[in-house]
Amino acid sequence: MNDAERTAREYDAMAGDYAADNAKSAYNAYYERPATIALLGDVQGLKVLDAGCGSGEVSTWLVDHGATVTAFDVSPAMVELAQRRLGDRATVLLADIAEPLSFASSGEFDLVVASLVMHYVYDWTATLQELHRVLHRQGRVVFSTHHPTMDWQAHSLEDYFAITKVTETWSKGTGSFVVTFWRRPLTAMCHAIARAGFVIEQLVEPEPLKSLADRDPTAYANIRTKPRFLFFALRPSPWSD
Repeated sequence: MNDAERTAREYDAMAGDYAADNAKSAYNAYYERPATIALLGDVQGLKVLDAGCGSGEVSTWLVDHGATVTAFDVSPAMVELAQRRLGDRATVLLADIAEPLSFASSGEFDLVVASLVMHYVYDWTATLQELHRVLHRQGRVVFSTHHPTMDWQAHSLEDYFAITKVTETWSKGTGSFVVTFWRRPLTAMCHAIARAGFVIEQLVEPEPLKSLADRDPTAYANIRTKPRFLFFALRPSPWSD
């Protein structure tokens, strides 16, 4: 079973529970999603690709703020949830971020966003090269991923620099679900970004929303003092083809 098949199966199994948790959880609603949105800027009138859209939380924000959105996910169950949420306000497709995006023409999009999807991909260079292809020359890519030190402490203390397949069990709703992903060091991330023809415009380790301190003081203190996710804003390199 390849990475895409495994990820699709794992997210199909927990789709409803994951979407419900994502909508309100400390790590998503009060931390990851606000930080991603803060990097997007003004999206009015932009043509945006939401890669790994999940149940469509970010896509919904994008269309609400004037973007024309094409979204996709590798999980059929998540695609169904996103289609139900967005209706005819966006185009939602079943596709694999690790494969050529045959539905997209070169230079088609002004902005690509990939919220917590890159850690499911082994070969970042090939994936980022394809995002570079579909991006307008003046466009941007914004993505979030697991922070390398978080997964290093949890799974790879013997070798921070290894690219390691990780399997965890997540509690969502009333169930427990197995999830598999890749952890890699910051150096490997930056090398892949450069090889794909991008430069880093911003690299951010944000704090959670302050409103989380009242809702869940323990989660707020934990996220504020221990990095969980890492956020990149990229632009095509002026030296790339």
